[in-house]
Amino acid sequence: MGAVIRTLVDDFQGLPLEDQEYVAELIQKQLIESRREYLAKRVSEAKANYRSGQCKSGSFKELMEDIESD
Repeated sequence: MGAVIRTLVDDFQGLPLEDQEYVAELIQKQLIESRREYLAKRVSEAKANYRSGQCKSGSFKELMEDIESD
């Protein structure tokens, strides 16, 4: 664990329980928002790839064969 994270954890543990719960809730909400933004970006990229013809279609077997051939 990096020094910055260790300091953060130590500081967190020094907080009163109510503040720890509040910080944990804030972090959880930030993680959810970050995941949402990441997924939205990936969806946009996938749509752009589809529109530009960079996507393939086929069966699962064909997909596995394509993956294994790389």
